[in-house]
Amino acid sequence: MRAVDLIEVKRDGGELSAEEIRWLVGQYVGGGVPDYQMAAFLMAIYFRGMSEDETVALTQAMAESGERIDLSPVPGVKVDKHSTGGVGDTVTLVLVPLLAAAGLVVAKLSGRALGHTGGTIDKFEAIPGLRTELSLAEIRAQAERIGAVVADHTADVVPADRMLYELRDVTATVPSLPLIASSVLSKKLAGGADAIVLDVKCGDGAFMRREEDARRLAETLVRVGNKLGKRFSALITAMDEPLGTMAGNALEVKQAIAVLRGGGPRDLQEVVLALGAELLLLVGVVADAEAGRKRLAELIASGEAWGKFRELVAAQGGDVGAIEEPDRLPNAKQVVEVSAPASGYIQALRAHPIGVACGLLGAGRAVKGERVDPAAGVELRAKVGDEVRQGDLLARLHVGRPDRLAAAQELVAGAYTIGPQGPAPRPLVLGRIAPL
Repeated sequence: MRAVDLIEVKRDGGELSAEEIRWLVGQYVGGGVPDYQMAAFLMAIYFRGMSEDETVALTQAMAESGERIDLSPVPGVKVDKHSTGGVGDTVTLVLVPLLAAAGLVVAKLSGRALGHTGGTIDKFEAIPGLRTELSLAEIRAQAERIGAVVADHTADVVPADRMLYELRDVTATVPSLPLIASSVLSKKLAGGADAIVLDVKCGDGAFMRREEDARRLAETLVRVGNKLGKRFSALITAMDEPLGTMAGNALEVKQAIAVLRGGGPRDLQEVVLALGAELLLLVGVVADAEAGRKRLAELIASGEAWGKFRELVAAQGGDVGAIEEPDRLPNAKQVVEVSAPASGYIQALRAHPIGVACGLLGAGRAVKGERVDPAAGVELRAKVGDEVRQGDLLARLHVGRPDRLAAAQELVAGAYTIGPQGPAPRPLVLGRIAPL
C-alpha cells in the first residue's frame, strides 16, 4: 500500500477498508507516513467524511496503536467522562474527585488545549509541582490507592491519538465528526473504564454549533462506542457562552476549587451534577438522575469531594498548599479591564471569541508544541442575563503575551451583545442519548 493512494481514495469520496485504515495509522505512528501526508488525509476526511464502518475501524486502529490500561485488578466500578470541548469547561477537575468520593474509580486520560478550547492537562498542570505524565503502572497504582487519576496521554497509550490530536490543532481539521468520534472513543477503549458518559457541547463555543449536529455526534459516539463493547450515554449541553466565569488554566483551577468547596458559578455546578448523576445512573448506583444529583451534592456539602481533590493533587506531586490558598496559584503580572460601552442587559456572550482571546493572551497554542502561560486567560465579570451600566466591568484580561493584547481586547469586547431587555433563559442540558 501507499499513503498517497489512500489519500486519493478519501479525497474522491471513496471508502477505505479496515485493513487500509489500520495500515495507514500504523505507518504514521511508526514514522513511515510523514505529517504532511497525514495532514492531507485528515483534510480529505474533513471534507468527505467517513462511513460508520470506517469510523469504527479508525477508532480500533488508534486504540490498538499502543498499550491499554488494564484496570480489571482494581476493585470497584471503573468510569470515565469526556467533553467534546468548550470554553471555561472545568468539569473534569470537579467531577473526577467527586465521583471518586462516591466510591467509583476514575482513571482519566485528558488532553491539552485544542483550537479555541482549553485542555484539562494544561489546567491541572497550573498547580505548582503537579505531574500528569504518569506511567501505566503509576496510573493503575493510583487508581487502586485513591480511586482518582488525571493523566496526560502517555506515549504508550493511544499514541496515534496524541499525534493526530496535535496535527488537527494546527491544520484546521478539528471540527470533523469522524475525527472527533475516533479521538474520543479510542482513548475510552484504551482507558479501562466500564462505563463512560459523554458531554457533547453545542453552541458558539463548541465544535458542533448546531443542536442537530451535536445530537448527530452524540448518537454516533454512543452507537459506535456500544459496538466496541463499552457502556456509553451522552448529554448534550449548551456552550453558547463560556461555562462558569473563568477561561484559562490557573483561573479555571481556582473556579474548580470554589465549586468543590460548595460555591462557584451555578452553571458549572449544574453541568457537573448532571454528568455525575448520569454516570451513577449508568452503572446502577442510583435509581434515577435526581437521586444521583442529591448524592453528589451531599458529597460536596460534606467536604468529602474537596478532600478527594486534595488527595488527588498530593498523589500527583502538586502543591496542596497552593490549592488551599488559591492566590498562590500562578497570577498574571498584567491585568486589563474591558468595560461596558452602553447600559442594558447582556443578551449574548459568544464563547468562541472568548476562547480565541484566551489563546492570544497565552492560555493556548498558536503552533504545535508551544508552551502555555498558566496565568493567562479571561475572567468574566458579567454574563448573559446580567444588567450592566455604561462603564461597568465586563471582563478582566490576564495577560501573558502583551504583544497580542489589543487583538484579545477587541475579541472580548465584541463577544458581548448588550440590549434593552434580558434574554429568555435557556436550559444547560439540551438532550440525553441513552445507551443503545
